[in-house]
Amino acid sequence: MKKDFDKILFFMIVLLSIFGLLMIYSASSVWALYKFNDSFHYIKYQSIFFIIGIILMFFISKVDYKLYYKYSNIILLISFILLILVLIPGIGSIRNGSRSWFGIGSLGIQPSEAAKISLIIFTSKYLSNSSNYINKYFKGIIPILLITLLFFGLIMLQPDLGTATIIFISIIMILFIAGADMKFFIGGGILGVIGVVFLIIIAPYRVDRITSFLNPWKDPLGTGFQMIQSLYAIGPGGLLGNGYLNSIQKHFYLPEPQTDFIFSIITEEFGVVGAIIVILSFGIILYRGIKISLNSNDAFGKYLSFGILFQLIFQAIMNLSVVVGLIPVTGVTLPFLSYGGSSLLVSMLSMGIILNISRCN
Repeated sequence: MKKDFDKILFFMIVLLSIFGLLMIYSASSVWALYKFNDSFHYIKYQSIFFIIGIILMFFISKVDYKLYYKYSNIILLISFILLILVLIPGIGSIRNGSRSWFGIGSLGIQPSEAAKISLIIFTSKYLSNSSNYINKYFKGIIPILLITLLFFGLIMLQPDLGTATIIFISIIMILFIAGADMKFFIGGGILGVIGVVFLIIIAPYRVDRITSFLNPWKDPLGTGFQMIQSLYAIGPGGLLGNGYLNSIQKHFYLPEPQTDFIFSIITEEFGVVGAIIVILSFGIILYRGIKISLNSNDAFGKYLSFGILFQLIFQAIMNLSVVVGLIPVTGVTLPFLSYGGSSLLVSMLSMGIILNISRCN
């Protein structure tokens, strides 16, 4: 029997997104006025995506999630084709050094964002049909791992290590809760570390990110500049911050603060209290999502809701870790808060699926 969706989860997403709009305006207004002669440039575009996202999330919450089970192969194939097309010059456009976008005027769409959810849908279906032989590698783990590595490779060609890592780790975690043998994770972990080291070594800019992470003050005006400016924003925030719109670092110190480093501006303007509220908001989303996953009536719903939830929370943890200097710069956004239409739409669409699963519990 269907019921209403999880209202607490829905309102937390809406409130966090509205707060994101306010912070995007604060973080981007100075740069937008300089670059476009319009301090509202970024907030106008993000507001459009927010309205579309709310409508989309509400609509998806009413679509039976079992429909994705039926069309998972087609969804995965479409994502695969888009990841290939975006690599073709003239079709995919380059932004911030990565050929990750389909440009539509001043707007951009990232197919890697859609790949996140499509691979989770496919993996959830695969595992729900393969639970009896999950630890028979060539019938269980290996096929899904090969598909994941294929997607990982296509996204790395853009290149986008941050998104590729989120996708790969999310699939590994779904395999873990599905009951895969721990030997697989130990062996896979060793191979993963070797692979990451190799990917870092072959790309000089990734080596620069590692060295700037270890000692950003070694090159304070170059590779370490963004990290240093982020810390300069967080440090003076204190307990309550400098107040809304009163950030100093957004005045051409912290590059494009409305994207990956928006949490720095939040902390500068709202202090430790603001940072804790944001983290607690993600904690509430995590709690409600886990509850929905545990109460799901079928394996596909459990894997799907958990995979979507883990991916979103893991992305948030990665972003926050970068901002406070715990890991090197990865280039991933903070869900619901950072500027980026594709990220916001996919995040809301994903939450719409979880909301529908909550209706069917």
